[in-house]
Formats: sequence, C-alpha cells, structure tokens
Amino acid sequence: MSLEENKDAIRRLFEVLNKHNPALLDKFYAPDYVNHTLQLRGLESLKQFAAMMFKAFPDFHETIEDMMAEGGKVCVRYEVMGTNTGEFRGLAPTGKKVTYEAVCIYRIVDGKIAEGWHVYDFLAFYKQLGVIEYTEKGKKLFPEDE
Repeated sequence: MSLEENKDAIRRLFEVLNKHNPALLDKFYAPDYVNHTLQLRGLESLKQFAAMMFKAFPDFHETIEDMMAEGGKVCVRYEVMGTNTGEFRGLAPTGKKVTYEAVCIYRIVDGKIAEGWHVYDFLAFYKQLGVIEYTEKGKKLFPEDE
C-alpha cells in the first residue's frame, strides 16, 4: 500500500473507533495484532479492551491532530476525550470528563495493522479522574491554571 493509502486507513480506523463498535476492528487489524504499550496480543484482546473503554467512557472520542507516514508505518498524534460514567479497570465511575494526548506508531502489513506503539499522557488522564494527586512539591513544579 502507498503512504497515502496507509494514512487513509488510519483515518478510517479513527472514524470506526469513534462509532464504538469493536466488531468493526476486524477490517483494520491483523488477527495477531500486538499493542506493545498495553501488552495486548491478538485482535480479540484489542476488541475486549476497546469494549471496556467504550463502556467506561460512552462518549469516547479521538481526534487526529497530526499524521506522518514512512515505509509501512504511520505515526499519529491525537487527542482523546471522554466522560467516565462506567467502571474502568476496577475503578468506580467518577463522572469526570477527561482529555489527554496520545501518539501512536502503527505498522501496517498487507493493509492491516500488525503492531502499535502508543504513548499516552496517563498522568493527565489519571489526574483528571482524581485517581492521583500531585504532592506539594509536584504542585510547585507543575502549577495548575485556576
């Protein structure tokens, strides 16, 4: 596939993810897909993770900010938004809206995503959920806008 075809496939993937239907992921991911960051192996584990996210954040939405491609890889910087109204990894719903940034490198083979390496701003994510708080030293180093 060409660079533009790979980038277009990732754009369509984000559209599908924003529809919250894990069954549609078969079209985009190889059966033996590996997410190195979340340690997911196989398409079924990805579908289970996606279903959990969609249940925990029913208004889950990803917006592509930047995209680059080279060879069989596509790199995307994107924003993730959602309101936590369902259980997430054993955490009770908080009702809080979260917005955080992520970057992913997708490796595409024969038109399907074979691997993904993600960098999520989990510090912002868990802080917005109220799961973690800065220490006094952290508050001085990273003052928040009020």
